[in-house]
Amino acid sequence: MGNALFVLHGDEELGIDGNANAVADVVEAASNDETKLPRVLVAGGVGEAAGALYLALFRSPAGLFLRDKRLFYSYYVVLVLVILFGVAQAWTGLWVSHHRRRRTVGMTVLGVSILPLLFLAVLGGHAMLK
Repeated sequence: MGNALFVLHGDEELGIDGNANAVADVVEAASNDETKLPRVLVAGGVGEAAGALYLALFRSPAGLFLRDKRLFYSYYVVLVLVILFGVAQAWTGLWVSHHRRRRTVGMTVLGVSILPLLFLAVLGGHAMLK
């Protein structure tokens, strides 16, 4: 009855693994679903803090960061700031979950959390290429 080309495949067959579900949760957190925003904030904060902690402990700076002592130290200072922001984001997720009126603060933190995430992606990609 149906054409084999139009059969929908599962995430495992397409090799997506679950990242698509995480992105879908972030998009749905911006909607009016009150349960998704705290989950996304906590998971994102813990993920950012864990990623920055991994880079700080196990990946030494390379390339541009080795040119000057100030750049070398700024690598670790920024990673510590990302760790602190990740903890603050996770705490905000817990704080938002207790009251409906705090949703605006949670949405603001979720929007701002894109910057440290991009920084971690750049540093993580740079560490993988060295």
